[in-house]
Amino acid sequence: MNTIYHCFPGGAFKVLTMSYDDGTIADRHLISIFNKYGIKGTFHINGGLLGTKAARERIPASEMQQLYQGHEISCHTLTHPTIARCPLPMVAQQVLEDRRILEEIAGYPVRGLSYPNGSYSKEIVDMLPALGIEYSRVVGNTDGFAMPEDFLRWTSTCHHNHNLLQLGKQFLGLEKKQYLFMMYVWGHSYEFDNDNNWDLMEQFCQMMSNQPNIWYATNIQIVDYMNALKQLRFTADGSTVHNPSASPVWLSINNDAIVKVDGGETKKLY
Repeated sequence: MNTIYHCFPGGAFKVLTMSYDDGTIADRHLISIFNKYGIKGTFHINGGLLGTKAARERIPASEMQQLYQGHEISCHTLTHPTIARCPLPMVAQQVLEDRRILEEIAGYPVRGLSYPNGSYSKEIVDMLPALGIEYSRVVGNTDGFAMPEDFLRWTSTCHHNHNLLQLGKQFLGLEKKQYLFMMYVWGHSYEFDNDNNWDLMEQFCQMMSNQPNIWYATNIQIVDYMNALKQLRFTADGSTVHNPSASPVWLSINNDAIVKVDGGETKKLY
């Protein structure tokens, strides 16, 4: 019997994604590093705090579309409350109003979130799909590279101040193509200013760039791609597949041939 494995775009079996909160002006420097090395990031932003200078200066609305081009704009609630302490209707308003403001700027549906202050509850998680949210990041580190079991409780591999270079080297050394691996890094860009360690991110991105087995993706791109893989329909013998989604997907046949299946295509695999 032939073995069929899901792959990331291009046949890759690893994905790297970055996740940064609050939309402060230090995002300018961070994005310049990402763009230099072809790294993709998701930026979780409070729509009600755009351009303000309380505590930390935030990116103004007028700059956002150009600055975050090629990356993902995502929710972080309107004003960054500790939402597990808030009434559920207020949490819904915090998310929906944040989406509304960010979508007007971004020009596309904003479908992700990171929990402000790491705060959430089962009731909030259960409510998010009805608010148009398809994933949300929690606070914490797994120190591992497994794909998430629950995108609404998405835990990162590490904060950038938590063994970043060591974990990056481990990730680069992964060679077992029978698995899909993900490295997910999170933090706040202003922390690099506070800690005077921008060289850490520069070194990490340089080390991780231009790797043929790594797909560089935003958070929502990973969610969308995994959903497209789930929609694939195979014949009973596995010889033919139909892709009902609009997105192309890639498959590995017998750990040898890499096959691209375009959106809407029915394809003979062997």
